[in-house]
Amino acid sequence: MENKELKEKFIDEKTGIEYVRQGVYYIPNLILPKQRKIHLNKYGRLRLNYLKEHKKAEYTIMFMENTLVDHLEEIQETATKRLNLIIDDLKAKSNLTEDMKNTDMLYWGGTMNAIKKQAEEIILKELIYA
Repeated sequence: MENKELKEKFIDEKTGIEYVRQGVYYIPNLILPKQRKIHLNKYGRLRLNYLKEHKKAEYTIMFMENTLVDHLEEIQETATKRLNLIIDDLKAKSNLTEDMKNTDMLYWGGTMNAIKKQAEEIILKELIYA
């Protein structure tokens, strides 16, 4: 086939994929659908990085099927709600009250930090790195 006979574009009848000529080669003209943009919080970003680094196949499939943004949005909403529930539960179990914030500020602050870290460890194990 000479260069004069080469078409600029053609559509494969079997697959329906459009090909564009680049020099003497035909390259598939694949276009990804537009991804919806959302603001990712800490847990959304952690999940995204985990998928990119450790679950590359799942990340690629979700990206190509345009479900990645929905997945990240669901994970961050679930993580935030679950974090608040766990913190409230741990606060109740530790007998920590709001009055202690005024009377023993260092104890209250240290206990709240420990509770938050425990809750975050649970969230990371259950949702982010699963």
